[in-house]
Amino acid sequence: MTSSLAELALSLALAVAVVVSGVLVVAAKHDSRRLFVELQELEREEDRLQIDWGRLQIEQSTWATHPRIESLARERLELEVPAEAEVKVVAEPGS
Repeated sequence: MTSSLAELALSLALAVAVVVSGVLVVAAKHDSRRLFVELQELEREEDRLQIDWGRLQIEQSTWATHPRIESLARERLELEVPAEAEVKVVAEPGS
């Protein structure tokens, strides 16, 4: 009688362990899928940001071209290239 009671307790403990293990496997699989979906979203975001970064670099290089800056200096600031007589070369101290 005690041996069958011990077998029953052992069987019950093993059944509980199997059920708990199954629940943990399902939870781990769910977390894995959720994290994978999140990873894919972050990778898409990275791709969008890389595209934006490339566009911004192109835009910056366009706005910073020498002819554009010179044109703005002439038009907005009314600057002109000085005559040769107006240019003074300053030597670096100690040279």
